[in-house]
Amino acid sequence: MPAERFIPFRKQDVIQMCQQVHSTFLTQHALHSTEADSNFLTFAKLLVSRIHYQYHEQLEQLKDSYALFEPNTDTRRLTSVSRDNKKSAQQTFSKRFASLLNAANFERVTDDDLAEALNEESLFKVRLEVNFDDFENVVFYRRGESMKTETLRYFFGLRKKDITFTHYDRVAVFITFKDEDYFNNIKQNPVTFTPGSTIIKLFQNVPKADLEMLFPNSEVRMRPLDKLIIGASAAVGGTVVLVTKLGASLVLMASFLAFYFGLKDESVELTKQSLITFGIGMGVFGSFIFKEWTKFKNRKIRFMKALSDNLYFKNLDNNAGVFHTLIDAAEEEDCKEALLAYTFLLQHGNEGLTADALDTQIEQWFKHTYSCELDFDIPDAMEKLIAMKLVTQQHERYVALPLNEAVKELDDYWDNIYQPV
Repeated sequence: MPAERFIPFRKQDVIQMCQQVHSTFLTQHALHSTEADSNFLTFAKLLVSRIHYQYHEQLEQLKDSYALFEPNTDTRRLTSVSRDNKKSAQQTFSKRFASLLNAANFERVTDDDLAEALNEESLFKVRLEVNFDDFENVVFYRRGESMKTETLRYFFGLRKKDITFTHYDRVAVFITFKDEDYFNNIKQNPVTFTPGSTIIKLFQNVPKADLEMLFPNSEVRMRPLDKLIIGASAAVGGTVVLVTKLGASLVLMASFLAFYFGLKDESVELTKQSLITFGIGMGVFGSFIFKEWTKFKNRKIRFMKALSDNLYFKNLDNNAGVFHTLIDAAEEEDCKEALLAYTFLLQHGNEGLTADALDTQIEQWFKHTYSCELDFDIPDAMEKLIAMKLVTQQHERYVALPLNEAVKELDDYWDNIYQPV
């Protein structure tokens, strides 16, 4: 699988990693001291606080733009919103949400990947159908792509088969429903979602082949194999019922119909006993039909339960709650990237490094030190550090501000933010 931008370590762990790298560098140059460790932790704390403040503003913007079409809001609106204003707000929100997912190192699931996933057989043997006509916009994002192997059991566990599939650690779903006019023109109005609303969901541990179960309008359908099993059982059982329970009744009924339509000259005597026998036979046949229909419904209910159980443990968050989860994820990624880039640049003093050299150094360090292969997002890291004036660019090389000056720069930022009016 291609390397991911996602750094699979906690922010606090990365701070400890960077502190160790800085301490090792100072020790090698006989510069290590307790004060140096304290300064680095102060720098890390100020950097994390500044990034957190920026993402708090972004969270408020997302909540404000999403409020117009959130499906489960519990607050009142001061003024009515026109359809054009609502569409414009949805477009603004879509761009902000995509930017947030990119900051959290999510990748968009391409249309080809989504089509391929919908055509693959589900791992938990449930066939689902999705009506895409209900949607105005559908976008899937994923993070943490890998290959996994699981053992599936067939024929009551007598046969086993190992399958390898694409697995996503996180999947974000962004879906906008069509407006109310569309649903008023179809036969069945939606009962589980609000027309014109936008839903956002976040899931974990989702196989690529099971992406269709994340749609809000997916419906369970019987697979051909399930229909064959039920049909074969019904055919065999029906034959047995016809032969053992309805044989005499069917012969009597056939003779009566033949005489009625002139195909037989000899009359048929319908006695009370024969009518009772025929009634009992038809009752048995009716109960058999009801039993097979119930068996079909119960099998479908089991499939729906498997679907709901699967979603119950995979769902992480919904709608506005997703913002908080993703904001936290994006904030963590930004902090980790900025800390790593600054720490490794700091070792090279005024000489600095090119972006490619810094990128390679960080990736090789992760690979050799922690057996972790990743695609470090160097452009994003350098953009943040330059914006915060912690790194300067000299031609093609980047130079980190000395640690004491970096701490002062971050401290001055907070002094300006909280300057008394």
